[in-house]
Amino acid sequence: MKRFQKVYSLVFALLLTGFTVYALLDSFVIRRVYTVVEQEAPTEESAAPVSSHSGKKSRHSRSEKGKATSSAASSSASVTDTSYDDGSVSVMLSTYRVENTDVYVADVVFSDPAALQTAFAQSSYGRNVTADTSDTASSVGAILAVNGDNYGSREKGYVIRNGVLYRDTAAKGQEDLVVYADGSFAIVSEDEVTAQELLDAGAVQVFSFGPGLLEEGKITVGESDEVDMAMTSNPRTAIAQIEPGHILLVVSDGRTSESEGLTLYELAQFLQSLGADTAYNLDGGGSSTMVFLGQVVNNPTSGHGSGERAVTDIVYF
Repeated sequence: MKRFQKVYSLVFALLLTGFTVYALLDSFVIRRVYTVVEQEAPTEESAAPVSSHSGKKSRHSRSEKGKATSSAASSSASVTDTSYDDGSVSVMLSTYRVENTDVYVADVVFSDPAALQTAFAQSSYGRNVTADTSDTASSVGAILAVNGDNYGSREKGYVIRNGVLYRDTAAKGQEDLVVYADGSFAIVSEDEVTAQELLDAGAVQVFSFGPGLLEEGKITVGESDEVDMAMTSNPRTAIAQIEPGHILLVVSDGRTSESEGLTLYELAQFLQSLGADTAYNLDGGGSSTMVFLGQVVNNPTSGHGSGERAVTDIVYF
């Protein structure tokens, strides 16, 4: 009898271990492609060299991954190491020192709301389908890109990208950022509205990471608020709107002796100081990456040291 109990316990332990391993692999490793998405690819014509009014080499010319000029860059655009202007999209990069942390701000002014785009890693919507932010940016010819909400690491949370609804499963208490077709931003709760209702109301992009940082210019996070069990000070990525047609993409370094990282409250304070009206926290930590004309601007820090962490999606111009 005792021998039977030992065998039963051993079999049960092995089954439990196997199930646990499979669950972890399914959550973080096993790649599942649900939809292959046609995304705009670079063309030879649009990849013509751009002119730099400053006489300096543009950043992309020094990038290992972006040796060719961004395909989105117009041949008549004015480009420097920290700026881009083609008459319809203007980007100005600035670096700030905030709370012992390097923070990179891309101030973007654009005439067409459709200039703000998103892209999936490997042109695929799915689970654990990832690529470096710089690789995905290169594949769509982005002028400027940051990591998105890493939707593929979760099973819940709305996913609407470029006007297409991919996931309508709500997560309790989840705050989303909605970008509407007219360029306006809004922060909503998935407890109060369905994904289809957002789509019907004109949502073009919906991000489900969060939390919201600013609404109507007021800070909406507390000094002790944090994402799940994350460290208090982290690398961060945020998107903020000053007004329709004028947004900020912000990435901070962190977790190093040179840059401590920011709390959500510190990030909100900083964005408020820049005049943002609505602001939202995207995936951070090792995911936080900004790419300008093919070159990584910040210093990503993953759990394996320095360098980019592969993510499921990007936000770009």
